[in-house]
Amino acid sequence: MFGFRPGRRRGTAAALLVATSLMLTLGGCGVDRVTPQDARDEAGTDDKAGEGARGVDCAKAKCIALTFDAGPGKDTPRLLDVLKEEQVPATFFLLGRKHVDRYPEVVKRIADEGHEVANHTWSHRILTDLDEAEVREELSLTQTAVERITGRKPTLMRPPQGRTDDKVSKVSKELGLAQILWSITAKDYSTTDSALIRQRVLDQAHGDGIILLHDIYDGTVPAVPSIIEELKRRGFTFVTVSELLAPGKAEPGVVYAPEKD
Repeated sequence: MFGFRPGRRRGTAAALLVATSLMLTLGGCGVDRVTPQDARDEAGTDDKAGEGARGVDCAKAKCIALTFDAGPGKDTPRLLDVLKEEQVPATFFLLGRKHVDRYPEVVKRIADEGHEVANHTWSHRILTDLDEAEVREELSLTQTAVERITGRKPTLMRPPQGRTDDKVSKVSKELGLAQILWSITAKDYSTTDSALIRQRVLDQAHGDGIILLHDIYDGTVPAVPSIIEELKRRGFTFVTVSELLAPGKAEPGVVYAPEKD
């Protein structure tokens, strides 16, 4: 997630600054990335090899992963109702402080309903600005909190603002966490216009894509039903991030990012 400020929207100038920063980060941090296609190719190709937990082979189906950052929040239960009704799995990159610790029952529900639970740090500090011990603390605190609630530690993480480097990769590998970036974003931190959020996602949608949304902003959850409806109409199959990589496995420390069409 980027441009994060709990309960507030960023101004236009700030949003542009964040977007520029993100472009520089994704374009020049020097960390190699693996695409979902690369992950699948490296795993082999027998008849059942590509099928994920739901029996979907993303080498053949037009798969897309719906992901939510920085929750859970007050609207997450409503989002879970939508996902359950539509039978759509999602991956939730959870923020520890004031989210996991504030909504433990929602974290448990996310896991119990078959969604993928992942790590988005404890307090959304920019990991590349921290020393190794601080990076480890940001990730470890959320690992511990999620495990206490769900019984399992996450195996995926998303660095705030997508910023990563060799130091972050080293700590992530140590903690058993693969790094997951994205290829589709609605910039929903900068607007409460659900129609605009919907259109931004649909304009960028592509096979093997990873959608970045936030279940903490007012305009986002209302946009989700129509996003799902239209992407299903276009022939997309929704999967979790891990299912998108199957039969490949998300390797700790490695950075995964789809290529945009």
